[in-house]
Amino acid sequence: MSEPPLKAAVTAITPLQQNCTLLWCTKTNRAAFVDPGGDLPRLRAILQKAGVTVEKILLTHGHIDHAGEAGVFAQELGVPIEGPHEADRFWIERLEEDGKRWGLRGVPFEPDRWLADGDIVTVGELVLGVRHCPGHTPGHVVFHHPESKLAIVGDTLFKGSIGRWDFPMGSQAQLVDSIIRQLWPMGNDTIFIPGHGPMSTFGHERDTNPLVGDSALAA
Repeated sequence: MSEPPLKAAVTAITPLQQNCTLLWCTKTNRAAFVDPGGDLPRLRAILQKAGVTVEKILLTHGHIDHAGEAGVFAQELGVPIEGPHEADRFWIERLEEDGKRWGLRGVPFEPDRWLADGDIVTVGELVLGVRHCPGHTPGHVVFHHPESKLAIVGDTLFKGSIGRWDFPMGSQAQLVDSIIRQLWPMGNDTIFIPGHGPMSTFGHERDTNPLVGDSALAA
């Protein structure tokens, strides 16, 4: 049986238990961290265990638990940061201030590449599609690898719930629209890694999610 093209290791970091994903191309052993917001010693240990080479950091959005120490980590690893969408610039600029509020380290930075809907990012030979999914934050993006039927959705969608929209420039209507328009077309059998909590599939959420399931939206 041949090895899958993509492998991923997910670990919950920071007191906010945010899911950070190390994904890598099995053909090249080139990797990316998605949302390495803190707990850098743990992330270094995960990287060493996986035995892969990180070539970039990807960010779904600019909140402290997802991005607080991303700039520091990128500098340490000597790699670029790609994402989120530039509409989250104000969140990244206020990381230090938010860090003090949450008792976390937050260091503002400038991503090497802002992402837009329809962009692609590469990790080794893997090609991931980028979908702009505002609502939780205005610049939130989602990463999709169709061949693996895998999406990394940040705080857009959770198992049994959806992201908060009560932050500055958040919008419930935008969030629901992003899920229906951007995520559901990826297919019911697509597995997603959320920003917090366990993984699920889009089909399971369409069947059971009390906020964006098919029956909830038809009501």
